[in-house]
Order: sequence, then C-alpha cells, then structure tokens
Amino acid sequence: MEQTPNPYLDLMLELDHFFVRKLKLVKYSQAFVAMPGGIGTIDEVFETLTLIQTNKMTDFPVALMGSDYWQPLLEWLRQKMLAERTIGVEDLDLLRVTDSVEEAVRLITERTVESASRVRRVAETRRPLLGEARPQRAV
Repeated sequence: MEQTPNPYLDLMLELDHFFVRKLKLVKYSQAFVAMPGGIGTIDEVFETLTLIQTNKMTDFPVALMGSDYWQPLLEWLRQKMLAERTIGVEDLDLLRVTDSVEEAVRLITERTVESASRVRRVAETRRPLLGEARPQRAV
C-alpha cells in the first residue's frame, strides 16, 4: 500500500497509471535525488539512468542520498556488472552517492549550469522524449 503524501508537497497529483508517473518524473525534472526506498525507488533510479545512458533525455544529475543504504548497490554494480562488462565505468559516473545535502545541491547546481547552453540547443531542436512521432502539418 502506498504511503501518505509527503508533508512538504505543495502540489499532489494522483495518477491512475504508474507509467504516467514515471514519464512526468523524468520529463519535468532538472535533477533526480533519490532517498532510501523500495522497489519503486530502485525502478525509478534505473529508468532514469537508462534514459540518460541511451541519450533519450538530457544528461542531468542523479544524487543518491544515504551512503549506508546505496553503497551496497554500487558495490554490486562494480563487482558484477562492471566486472562482466555489461556496463561501463561511465555508467557509474552518472550516479553520486552522498550524505550531504550541500554536496547534492552543489552537484545539481554545477551540472545544471554546465548543461544550460546544451539544454537550450536541445530545446530549439526538440526531439520526442519517448520516440513518439511528430504530428505532420496539413498541407
């Protein structure tokens, strides 16, 4: 069962379908900060990483808060997936594990400023987020 809404929310959206939630999560985000969570959290982290890795969305910072919680997952990624060469070192560079709110804010700020001009260029040549076809103008 889903938990109660976060008391810090200023707007809550209830969605009927989980895929719509994930689409809104990545389409309207500038960064992704994941707190320790369950299967849904892991799913959202890997979905976001996959979209960044495959250039389906603009690269943006992914901060994992809580090194005690996330470090075992990163160790598994290094020991299994990196060792088996199913991922590259650059894939692990997409993640930053921290216990510091200040470090997460710094990461987001630096990466957002770095990619600002790139984002403007992408916005000018918009490509569909999920590969959907562009509507054709009637002639």
